[in-house]
Amino acid sequence: MGAGTVQPGGGGNTGRRRRGARRAAPMSEINVTPFVDVMLVLLIIFMVAAPLLTAGVPIELPETAAAPLPQEQEEPLALTVAADGRVLIGATEVARDELLPRLRAIAGERQGDKVFLRADGGVPYGEVMVVMGALNAGGFRNIGLVTDPGGPALDGTAPDAPDGN
Repeated sequence: MGAGTVQPGGGGNTGRRRRGARRAAPMSEINVTPFVDVMLVLLIIFMVAAPLLTAGVPIELPETAAAPLPQEQEEPLALTVAADGRVLIGATEVARDELLPRLRAIAGERQGDKVFLRADGGVPYGEVMVVMGALNAGGFRNIGLVTDPGGPALDGTAPDAPDGN
């Protein structure tokens, strides 16, 4: 399928041939076309499937005028407090009594102490502070609060207002 044979000496009359010795030497070229076809199909499948693998919890993030944080080398831990009070580490729901031991175990495995805290805008401030206290006790001192950009600023202006008011 991918290999063929080549006649010795280029297939022409060379003059120094043994009688009846017309054996074909194996061709040293490999046909990579089927391999490339399979790899392209796999690439397309992964490109289509990758966005579907990110499962999230629908929450209404509060809006703010703060600039986004710069990206780092290690992916920060994401902790979510949903509107109904559920706490999720990544996409895994964690009971409140298991939160602190789980955070300590995760902090022991990670190089950095950065964590992004996503809390629904309807969650009471006290509940968010309880989760932040658990993050601090669990070894995460670098906590970033995730918001949606484009919210009001303290001077009453929104960053996307064309006239600056």
